Amino acid sequence: MAGYRHFIARQWPLLGFGFVTVFWGNLGQSFFISWFGAGIQQSFTISAADYGLLYAVATLCSGLLIMALGAHIDRLPLGLFTALVAGGLMLASLLLSQVNTLLMFGIALFLLRLCGQGLMPHTAQTTMARHFQHNRGKALSVSASGVPFGEVLLPTLAVALISAVGWQQSWFWLALSIPLLYGPLSLVLLRKSAAQRVLPLATAAGTASHFSRRHVLADKRFWLILPALLAGPFMLTGLFIQQQYLLAEKGWTTALLASGFVLYGIMHWLSAMWAGALVDRYSARRLVRFVMLPLFFSLFALAMLEGSWLALLFMALLGLAIGSAHPVFSALWAEVYGVSHIGAIRSLATAIMMLATAAAPWIFGLFIDHGMAGEQFFSLLALAVLLAALSAWLAFGATPVAKSR
Repeated sequence: MAGYRHFIARQWPLLGFGFVTVFWGNLGQSFFISWFGAGIQQSFTISAADYGLLYAVATLCSGLLIMALGAHIDRLPLGLFTALVAGGLMLASLLLSQVNTLLMFGIALFLLRLCGQGLMPHTAQTTMARHFQHNRGKALSVSASGVPFGEVLLPTLAVALISAVGWQQSWFWLALSIPLLYGPLSLVLLRKSAAQRVLPLATAAGTASHFSRRHVLADKRFWLILPALLAGPFMLTGLFIQQQYLLAEKGWTTALLASGFVLYGIMHWLSAMWAGALVDRYSARRLVRFVMLPLFFSLFALAMLEGSWLALLFMALLGLAIGSAHPVFSALWAEVYGVSHIGAIRSLATAIMMLATAAAPWIFGLFIDHGMAGEQFFSLLALAVLLAALSAWLAFGATPVAKSR
């Protein structure tokens, strides 16, 4: 971690901007919204299935729109783009605090997913990928640390707010945190990073040829790597949203799974930091061939093993899988396609990922409703991950690529 300490000491303003932007984006992530699900269903008198369908539609629509909106980060000043995205997140939170119809709730949820899950982390990670070349992996990992920190801290905040003021008024206070805390903090950090003038913009000399989004879509490597990119978010969303099936099949309690979330968050952070350093040392193109292994082992263990202790092992492996994959895939786009159009390329990948997470609960539900036993279902998921890993190997495994310096 010595390399991180030296790097953060020199570049803390821009890294801090990335971290806080990702952290506030957690307001639109599934793990945070899920704490409000029971109150939402009671307020609008809707079933779990209807709530899940509405959630999927909101995510699907936001995923489609992010391809158009996310590309604007390549053209607009970073401060302006950030302000627009943060404003959208605040508007979504304010709407949630006032909704009284199902239609209005759907619009608010759509904005929350678009700005929180989509554009806030997109802003942070695109900025890290564009401004750092030799330490890109570390920068992406530090920025992405906002997610595991949120996974550990925000559920407690959600429970406290709901207990104190109810699920709806909680969103009013969350909305206020954006102009009162995030806005001034991000502005100060961006100004300090610009004042330091130590942010080398990656150039064509230091990266791959600069591809447009159209060229990326025509590149077979993109389609070969796509299953591996989608596997983690798809599996994670499906398993967490359909966690009642997981609990029933494995005989776990909700308290046991909740304790596993703390371990998941810790492993998520540690593995992301570790993977970021490895990206800087070996390149994302080399690591992408192996990064699927923790996810495979987590699902294989889920299929083959039993016992309460398995919940902690599974959540630890899952945290390792999600944490290690993120900096690898985030750095991969800049390494392979350059940074001139990195916003457009990342928004394409983010949009496809959001579409996959929207479909995951429904697809999982089809298998569950069909009556598939846990051992068979989890084995099928492990096999799918293995095939995704093979596809990634075909994309970048034929010729070893030296790390550019």
